[in-house]
Order: sequence, then C-alpha cells, then structure tokens
Amino acid sequence: MADSIETAASLAGGIVVISTPEKDYTFSQNYACPEHGASIEELTPRMFSFNNPYGACPKCTGLGVFMKIDPDLILPNKDLSINQGGLKGSGWAMEGSTIAAMYMHALAKHYHFSLDTPIRELSPEIVDLLLYGTKGEKIKVERKNEYGSGSYMTEFEGIINNLERRFRETQSSWIKEEIEVYMSAIPCDACNGKRLSPMSLAVTVGGVNIADFCEKSVSQALDFINHLELSPRDSMIAAAILKEIKSRLGFLQSVGLEYLTLSRSSGTLSGGESQRIRLATQIGSSLTGVLYILDEPSIGLHQRDNDKLLGTLKHLRDLGNTVIVVEHDEDTMRAADHIVDIGPGAGIHGGQVIFNGKPSEIVHCSQSITGQYLSGQKRVEVPEVRRKGNGKKLRIVGAAQNNLKNVTVDIPLGKFVCVTGVSGSGKSSLINEILYKYLASNLNGAKCVRAPLSRLRG
Repeated sequence: MADSIETAASLAGGIVVISTPEKDYTFSQNYACPEHGASIEELTPRMFSFNNPYGACPKCTGLGVFMKIDPDLILPNKDLSINQGGLKGSGWAMEGSTIAAMYMHALAKHYHFSLDTPIRELSPEIVDLLLYGTKGEKIKVERKNEYGSGSYMTEFEGIINNLERRFRETQSSWIKEEIEVYMSAIPCDACNGKRLSPMSLAVTVGGVNIADFCEKSVSQALDFINHLELSPRDSMIAAAILKEIKSRLGFLQSVGLEYLTLSRSSGTLSGGESQRIRLATQIGSSLTGVLYILDEPSIGLHQRDNDKLLGTLKHLRDLGNTVIVVEHDEDTMRAADHIVDIGPGAGIHGGQVIFNGKPSEIVHCSQSITGQYLSGQKRVEVPEVRRKGNGKKLRIVGAAQNNLKNVTVDIPLGKFVCVTGVSGSGKSSLINEILYKYLASNLNGAKCVRAPLSRLRG
C-alpha cells in the first residue's frame, strides 16, 4: 500500500484520493488547498517575524506604518487664521511665500471665505480644499511682482498633495528633511498595521493569528494559552512550545506587567516597565552562578512596585546568583542580606567604608548617616507651610495616550507640582507626550506630533 500511494502521489502532483464505499478521502503532500489550488511554503519561524522578508508585509516591509503628511501638523493651531500664520508646511506659510499668498487669496475670492477667519470656524469643505486641492476645478490666480502683474486660470493641487509629490520627486535630502517634519505614521492599509504578510496572518491557533495574539495583554494571552483546546495530536506537538510561552508570560505577570500587550512598542514603555522586562528576561534565562550588578533599580518605580522588584531580585538570588544593588531605597536596604555603606558624605567627603554587615546592625552604627535614618534618629521633615499658588489652573481635557484612557486633569499654577502614580500609569505620557507637545506646538511653533487631546483650558 505504501508503494502504491507513493506511486500515485508522484503521478498526481502529490495529491491522492482514497475511495471507500462511504466517501472519498483526499490527501496532499503539498501545502495547498486541493480545491482552490492556493498554496504556501512550508511553515518556518521566519514567516512569523516582521523583521524577516519572508514574513513581513510586502507593502510596508514589516514597518506596519507609512509616513504621510499629517493635517494636524499643517494646521497646528486652528484658533489662528490663515493670515495669522495658522497654515504651516514647507513653502506654504503665508509670512514667507508670495506664491502661497497668491493661491490663498485666489481660493478665498473664488470660494467666498476670509483669510482672517480662524481655521476652526472655516467649513470642512474649505479646509478640505486647502489640504487636498480643488480636484480639477480651476481658479483665477493673480500674480504681482517687480516684473509686472497678470492673471491665469489653474487648478490648485492642495497643500498635502503638493508636499507628498515634492517629497517623492525631489533629489534633495534637505527638502526631504524639511517636509518630513510635517509627516507622521499611519497604519499600512494592506496589513492594517499588523506588519506581517497575508500568508503569515492566515495561520491560526485556536482561531487566533499571531498578530491578534500579540494584541492581547499579558494576562489575556496567558488566559488564552491556559484555556486553549487542542487535539491529542496537536497537544503532543505543542507541549514544549506552550510550556515556554506560559513560563515567559508568567515572568512578565510576576513583575506586575500583566496589563502590557506584546505588540507594544518598546519606545512607549516607561523606565520602570523597561527595567522590569529586563529583570523578567533574566529570570527566564534561569542562569546560575551569575553576578548581577544593578545601579538604583528602584528609580522610576512607584513604592507599590518595590515588593515586586525585590521579589524578582530575591528569585535571582535563590537561583544561585549573587545580586549587588547600588541603592538609596529604604525597602531595598531592609530586604538585603548584607549592606556595605560608603561615606560618610559625598565627593571629597566620602570614599570610606562606614559599615559592612547585616541590615539589622547598621542602625547601631553612629558613623553611618544611612543607619541614622533607618533607625529614625534622623528624618526628612514635612514642611508646615505650603505655597498657596495663584489660584489659577491648567485643565487637560480628554487625554488619551498609551495607558491613559481619555482622562481630564487639573494642574494648579504658581506651585511646585509633582505628578505621581504607579509605574506605567501614564505620568510621562500625560506631561511629556501630551501637555509639553501641545504647549511647544501652540506657544513656540514647534513641529511635533501631538497626542489625542480634546482641548486645553487655562
């Protein structure tokens, strides 16, 4: 029978039909659909990596995004009119281009709007004309310069169309860099930002492809793996793989990162999140006999996360490693097996070993400033009087970025203000990505892509 099947397969291009009285069974040696003929190559790990040409989306080459002119960067402050400088773009700012002024005056005259009207109050149709052109309709442009004056009929290309065409056609790196300032990333329309080829995305496990799996948070992904139902044959094949996935996801969960998605860009992670991922990676490597040296690992962590960090460091120790931590954090010092205190002061006043022993003994060392604070002899007093401020406030409305979910925040002015929260709660996103970029763009004219924000008051 084996010989007959092999002969049949070689004669029929790898497809064999075995007929029984009940039904026909089709078998294929090819990675193809016997009915439709669609085929794929043998599945390999490289097919599921967007960093590899075999797996990457052919249109965006695995980036998941295209750089396109961003309308919000062309119209950064819609409270300004065109004459006030509300229109930006290489060669399209009114204050620096006579050609831009010619087109704007012609458009205003033809479509009956004022260049002194704030852009926010212009109709969507007029804004669309400014950005994407007259779409074939010609307008009368009047030209005036030192050589004379005249007029001609022409179609208006639109600022965005003009910048994108010039970006494609120019050979000048200087012009490209100037136009790139007004660009931002938009999802690829072929892979919808998933970065993989259609062939790779067609492969599913439990009805989910690898891109959808990576969109799940760590806890959701772990739950999916734990409840994955496979046939006995598939379970045997996947046993070692599923064990490794559970182990790695479990490490991320153990250091308090259960809310992160695997597809999250590393550049958007907070310092504390990045630090804990690195520690989870070390735990996952299960190395022993290694000397780990960490310089102030509690920096960027909220006190709530200290226990998770210390638990991770103790786990590294319990695997058979030595962990040396340079730290000022009280919880870390009290959890240590051994303390070496260097001092007594900083700079030229330091450099001496003040104490070398157990944490319980340093509190009795009179020369140790650290010990005096740990024992309670010294403490940082809370000021009795706080600055009242000027009574005004800045209100951020509808902030949405990374872990921020459409939040509204009031910040009092005339005070020293501290923004605090657990690691990954959105502190840096709120201040650096939303508030700073909004103010830099509106007040200083900086060209930066602003995060979603309904409005800023105050």
